[in-house]
Amino acid sequence: MHTLIAPVMALTAWSLVIWLWMYIQRLPAMSRAGLKPQDAAFPGGLDGLPAPARQAADNYNHLMEQPTIFYAAALAIQVAGHGDALAVRLAWAFVGLRVLHSLIQISVNIVLLRFTAFAAATLVLAWMVARELARLLG
Repeated sequence: MHTLIAPVMALTAWSLVIWLWMYIQRLPAMSRAGLKPQDAAFPGGLDGLPAPARQAADNYNHLMEQPTIFYAAALAIQVAGHGDALAVRLAWAFVGLRVLHSLIQISVNIVLLRFTAFAAATLVLAWMVARELARLLG
């Protein structure tokens, strides 16, 4: 049986790993900088933190953006009964590219590499959506 639930859960779990990494980076950095939790009340309040803490937080935010479209699309494809082998492979490709994007952002953070992973993931997601729309409308 083909299922899109596994890649959906994998990306959800990855998002939680990045959430944990964000706090592993952020809390000690805030302490070293003498910042208090209230300093994060407004955008820019933590801009003075070292790059690793900011990169992890930025990546966590990114995982709350485009992947929400993936979750909706993957679950819609599954509910429609269209979760065939290609749909599952595309879903896993999207997850792999988003994990790659995360690893680039929280480590070397080379924008061109990050953008390449992001663009590739976007193309995979667009393929998933277009394919399902064609099935639904065709």
